[in-house]
Amino acid sequence: MGGCFVRANEILRNAVKEKLARNEVVVSMTIRLTRSVEIARLAKTAGFDMIYIDLEHSTMTLDATGQICLAALSAGVVPMVRVPANTPEYIQRVLDGGALGIVAPGIGSAEEARAVVRAAKFPPLGERGAGGALPHLEYRSFPTAEANAAMNDATMVIVQFESAEAIEKADEIVAVDGVDMVLIGVNDMLASMGFAGQYEHAKVKDAYARTIAACRKHGKHVGVGGLSTKPKLAAEFVAMGARMVSTGTDIQFLLAAMTEKAKQVREMSV
Repeated sequence: MGGCFVRANEILRNAVKEKLARNEVVVSMTIRLTRSVEIARLAKTAGFDMIYIDLEHSTMTLDATGQICLAALSAGVVPMVRVPANTPEYIQRVLDGGALGIVAPGIGSAEEARAVVRAAKFPPLGERGAGGALPHLEYRSFPTAEANAAMNDATMVIVQFESAEAIEKADEIVAVDGVDMVLIGVNDMLASMGFAGQYEHAKVKDAYARTIAACRKHGKHVGVGGLSTKPKLAAEFVAMGARMVSTGTDIQFLLAAMTEKAKQVREMSV
């Protein structure tokens, strides 16, 4: 290391975890459309703390995902990836590629959450395999125990609640060691309950209240998802204690700006 006695944990920081530790609200956006690295710098300039690349609902490649994660690390935006399946084959590859955490969709039990943690964390916390020098550590070589400890500390595991079953088991899922946050996916949750699109339904507020209570009990955090068109409702859940808001996708942002500009020009001739 050229005589520079730098420690792994001095290089590797997760600004999202630091903000959560200060009880601050994290601002996130989702990437489904953009394949180029510029999106990371745009997110930083716009003021986002975090991006998550959505491999569950896009055709984004792992290569493009890795490139965007690297750009985000350099820009100072925390990169996460929502995996298309909660398997080690996906989890380890996106983490090795530069992600600082994963969003695990459709978690419905503590055992499923434990399996995700095992795949995301190095021993002794999990079973993640060693792949050599990592981009998070600037490809430097560190003693394995030191590097693994720094990576385990920085890597976030966000489990997504998308069903009534998950809400019923919130306490036992949140209690799993290594789970950092629950992201509530309102759209799929409502659909599973038979109330698709009914964002103001009492079941939604009950789900947040129960999940926030479980997270407070176990020292974890709650994220708001699926409410990009309902900012007042999202604000209500933040007031209740949620500490991350997924604001929408790059598709939504681009379309909204395009629509507004087209509308402005049409109104010029009225």
